[in-house]
Amino acid sequence: MLLLTLYSTRTYGPKWNSACCILSGHCISLGGFVSLASKIGAFVYRFRVALAVLAAAAGYVIFLSILRRSPFMADPFLDTYLEMAGSLIAFTFAANALVRFRGTHDRISLILAFGFALAGIVEAGTSMTFYQGTLVSANYTNQVSLAWLAGRTLLGVLLLCALAVESRVPVAREPGKEMAGATLIVSAVAYLTSIFYFILPAAPRIHPHALIPRPWDLVPAAIYIAATIGYAWRLRRATAALDRALVVAAALQVLCHVTMSQSQRVLDASFTLAHFLLVTSYAIVLGGTLLDNAQLFDQVSHLASSDSLTGLANHRRLLQVLETEIQRSRRTGRSFGFMLFDLDGLKKINDKHGHLTGSRAIRRLGVALRENSRSIDTAARYGGDEFALVLPESGESEARQAAARICEQLANDGQDPPITVSVGVSVYPGDGATIEKLLAAADAGLYRMKERSGKKLRLGRVVAACL
Repeated sequence: MLLLTLYSTRTYGPKWNSACCILSGHCISLGGFVSLASKIGAFVYRFRVALAVLAAAAGYVIFLSILRRSPFMADPFLDTYLEMAGSLIAFTFAANALVRFRGTHDRISLILAFGFALAGIVEAGTSMTFYQGTLVSANYTNQVSLAWLAGRTLLGVLLLCALAVESRVPVAREPGKEMAGATLIVSAVAYLTSIFYFILPAAPRIHPHALIPRPWDLVPAAIYIAATIGYAWRLRRATAALDRALVVAAALQVLCHVTMSQSQRVLDASFTLAHFLLVTSYAIVLGGTLLDNAQLFDQVSHLASSDSLTGLANHRRLLQVLETEIQRSRRTGRSFGFMLFDLDGLKKINDKHGHLTGSRAIRRLGVALRENSRSIDTAARYGGDEFALVLPESGESEARQAAARICEQLANDGQDPPITVSVGVSVYPGDGATIEKLLAAADAGLYRMKERSGKKLRLGRVVAACL
């Protein structure tokens, strides 16, 4: 631009110079606008979560202002059913949380189990007295239930207590004593919460025309805000379904009490929506617990049927598979193969290279079995340095081909020290019609191989140690 201006000044005179200056000013203004826009975009991107929360909060406040003008009035039975549903879900969660605690020794699950059980009791008591109270006294609909405030505050405080306890010792060392300690914590919190609310000279009244008709509901709302932040921060190190569900449930509890604070009278639209949010939060934590328990049961089932070192089936699972294959072969009249492998010289490997190398040798054989078997086959660690492979719909020739592939992989895996295996093969029903006979036949073949002096099979250029 500067060169253009100098050239134009010499060629076209001062008028052209003025036009260039005006154009340069516009360019500078446009550049400043682009720079400002980029800074604003960077700011929005950096604080996008906070801005999204603020926008959502502003939208919800507008929604509540519209809700306050609604003439809706719920049936008392509907509110009773909601509270009863909430209490049943709370009891169900407590039972499942105790199951989770017994499996994981997670202290948060233990404290929350007692907390939700107590909250369920409060919900049940409130639901049984609410309808009667609306019939007996007209003033009942203009008062804030102390049981509601106490129960909601109690659960919020226990959520914070569970966080504080977990930060000290996350896993219980002595579950029996921990249950007693959790009972004391819940009892102490319940007692202090009851004292806080029931020393009030009278139940707080609802102020229909005030900006916040039920300001006391903001007390548990503040507690749940702290719980939401704490559990969201905890997600950096805990990613279970219950951990995520607790964040969502605590946030819903905040919305529940903020909504309830806008209720101008019992059973109005805000009052009913608050109870829906409450029951929804209970359902979410219950769903998270059920998902975690299902995963826990799957893990326990897998551990009960698999070998921890190799990941293959264990001895118990092997016997189950053999029994299943025998029953199936009796129905179909078809044979199946069974192979027994023994890792040669494992004791020498342990003595010379150490037990860690010996464990790696066992895993190497496990990998070879897994990678050279079909999806319908079952590879298992029979015990110690012995492995087994069940081959449905197979005979002796198929079994020996599978053994050759396994031995070839062991010979070519490029790891030290080199390992060899001995193999025994048996076929149902030719070598036996029971599990004991099949095992005995395979075991006898394995030891005959060990006793042979030259048991190395040449596969092309590879020497594989078996058969």
